[in-house]
Amino acid sequence: MKRSRRSFLQLAGVSALGLGLKPAAGLFAASGGHGRAPGEKVLKSEKALKAKQWAMVIDTRKFESAEDLEPLIEVCHKIHNVPSMKDKRHEIKWIWEEEFEHAFPTQELRFLPERIAQLPFLTLCNHCEHPPCVRACPTKATFKREDGIVLMDFHRCIGCRFCMAACPYGSRSFNFRDPRPFIEEINPDYPTRMKGVVEKCNFCAERLAVGRMPACVEASNGAITFGDLEDPESEVRALLRENYTIRRKQALGTGPAIYYIV
Repeated sequence: MKRSRRSFLQLAGVSALGLGLKPAAGLFAASGGHGRAPGEKVLKSEKALKAKQWAMVIDTRKFESAEDLEPLIEVCHKIHNVPSMKDKRHEIKWIWEEEFEHAFPTQELRFLPERIAQLPFLTLCNHCEHPPCVRACPTKATFKREDGIVLMDFHRCIGCRFCMAACPYGSRSFNFRDPRPFIEEINPDYPTRMKGVVEKCNFCAERLAVGRMPACVEASNGAITFGDLEDPESEVRALLRENYTIRRKQALGTGPAIYYIV
């Protein structure tokens, strides 16, 4: 490994204090004072993309098979140092494909169009408006940023997995083993994790901080749109006005920020 997680944090301006480190999530924080982890350091950038509430719209009409989703999953996992585990019990995933009946178990399945029934759906953390994982975490290792992004501070995570039990979407993975030996090529620009911590999609907060869209959005050729849900003029709002969309387990009241055009 060319650069350790600690050196990444040091280069980013996060210094060690005693035996503890300031939260890595501070690297990707918004400039406001709410939804920030205790002691979090805010790094500002003139290029940073900002929103009151980030949201994603996935146009399923532009996907035909699992092969169409593979490049999106691959780029996400590659840049975030997600390991490739052959043992499914130890699988780590930030973004993955799911069948309709499993992704949307509360939706009416009877008379479902064949296209939708056979179509793999792209699933990831929903960055909920009311995230139950945040309420369940005893150490504030998982917290909601003021722009709606739910982040993980790997250094605060004690591996209790309460957040995994609270998440109704199966969006979190636990490192039962040291993941680093299972990473084919480590990206030195993003920290690796260690055994005993939980991880998940972060809406590419580190890319937003330097003015870039999430990796899956860039790789989707227009099938995924990302923007400010609170901005009436945003592209995501335009898509929601013009198309019928569904969200996963919406009745639970979590307020998922991922919308699917079907």
